[in-house]
Amino acid sequence: MADIIILPGIGGSGELHWQTRWERNHPRMQRFQPTNWDQPDLADWIAALDRMVGIAERPPLLIAHSLACLLVAHWQRTSSHAVAGAFLVAVPDPDSSVFPAEAIGFAGTPRETLRFPSLIVASSDDPYGGIAYARARAAEWGSGIVEVGALGHINGQSGLADWPIGLALFTSFAAGIEYEPVP
Repeated sequence: MADIIILPGIGGSGELHWQTRWERNHPRMQRFQPTNWDQPDLADWIAALDRMVGIAERPPLLIAHSLACLLVAHWQRTSSHAVAGAFLVAVPDPDSSVFPAEAIGFAGTPRETLRFPSLIVASSDDPYGGIAYARARAAEWGSGIVEVGALGHINGQSGLADWPIGLALFTSFAAGIEYEPVP
């Protein structure tokens, strides 16, 4: 069983996305599987995440991108399963005019402190969630925050390839919560 769960956003993080590349290069990482990547249903995504966390041999680390960051905030309210921590990249603002209509069920983002360590990674020019929004979520969720400059939505279109800086941030985050770093 994987002890690091990859949580893509809407569309499932394609071949050019750093999450897909990390998963391919690190056998400890495994992608969660909701019923539909393109028509996300919050209840279905929560159930899919809960299943994966439930079968992990030890509390896993979560690596969430975009919509999956909102998933993590919703999931932690309903599940009793433990996770070691959550690495949250490019948190989108559901009140933004560009937020996908098909993902509106993820709105109403919980505002309370997450029950596990978390780190938000934010881009200064993310069209789906600005720095001010990321800072507000970090304050409410009790998350650390790293602002990485102008990287767009920190996705496949950002041209990050394997995103070694992101992997270094994740490894540092994991080490800070006394978790084995990714080799």
